[in-house]
Amino acid sequence: QVQLVETGGGLVQAGASLKLSCTASGRTLSSWAMGWFRQTPGKEREFVAAIDWHGIMTYYDHSVKGRFTISRDNAKNTVTLQMDNLRPEDTAVYYCAADPKRVLPIAPESYHGDYSSLYDYWGQGTQVTVSS
Repeated sequence: QVQLVETGGGLVQAGASLKLSCTASGRTLSSWAMGWFRQTPGKEREFVAAIDWHGIMTYYDHSVKGRFTISRDNAKNTVTLQMDNLRPEDTAVYYCAADPKRVLPIAPESYHGDYSSLYDYWGQGTQVTVSS
């Protein structure tokens, strides 16, 4: 049984930074593609960023590209999301997710379905609130 736990959320002002961490227990993440998603009330979960097993290939949603950075430390079984220059529209619950079927994440722009359905394991989420 794999458990993913996100930490690092909070309340910040626009322009500030936060670093989210996702730590896994029960299984090593080192050979899995990993992703971050976010969700606001009344909306579907949306893709934020993804990373390959080695930490070299990354994908970002256009809304966060240049401001967010996804990385991983396989020795610590951890994936992080560094969020800089936060905006009020970044307010959401952020989820860490694992795709154990792939070492390389599928490019989001090439997938014509619910991208989140590719990921099998999910954390409980951490709230990020950005005030204006």
